Amino acid sequence: MKIVLLGPPGAGKGTQAEVLVKKLFLPHISTGDMFRAAISSGTPLGTEAKSYMDKGLLVPDEITIGIIKDRISQPDCKEGFVLDGFPRTVKQAEALDELLAEMRDGLTAVLNINVPLDKLITRLTGRRMCRKCGNIYHLLYNPPSEEDVCDACGGELYQRSDDKEETVKNRLSIYEEQTAPLIAYYEAKNILHTVDGDQPINAVMLELGKALGQDWS
Repeated sequence: MKIVLLGPPGAGKGTQAEVLVKKLFLPHISTGDMFRAAISSGTPLGTEAKSYMDKGLLVPDEITIGIIKDRISQPDCKEGFVLDGFPRTVKQAEALDELLAEMRDGLTAVLNINVPLDKLITRLTGRRMCRKCGNIYHLLYNPPSEEDVCDACGGELYQRSDDKEETVKNRLSIYEEQTAPLIAYYEAKNILHTVDGDQPINAVMLELGKALGQDWS
């Protein structure tokens, strides 16, 4: 299966992607993780990507598409993959279609996780990450035992620059402007499945499985 996960920032795409890859035994391809790894390593790509991400802007297509092309050409993607964070624009979706056509393949399904705007802001601004081990917490939904301290390793918790309220609102505005049109694009191809993301993680997982013809109850 070749799957794309759609949904605004904070909709839970990363969480559900991890569930999908375990259930379906597919690699999880997250552009966000790729960019953060490049930033952490201090590569030229990472430095360039960071200048966009810190402002809540999308990384230019030529950078993102090149990374995706290299990744889906790897042997572990032969049987499929779960794409999380790409495509983000119709132009990127068209580029992905072209890449898959070159491989004589196509997408199996596009899963759209829908969450109300006010819930997204609460989810994103409350997120905290450990500087040491990368564990993620939420001040409301999954708080650490001790304020600003990671339960797992004792490291310092911090708020990512792209999780601050002003940047969050900018990210959501960009999503509505550039990424939401993907819903119409994939609806026209009859491969879009929209699920309610404003419910428990397990309930969202069951709906996603149903959309893929899987019974995970």
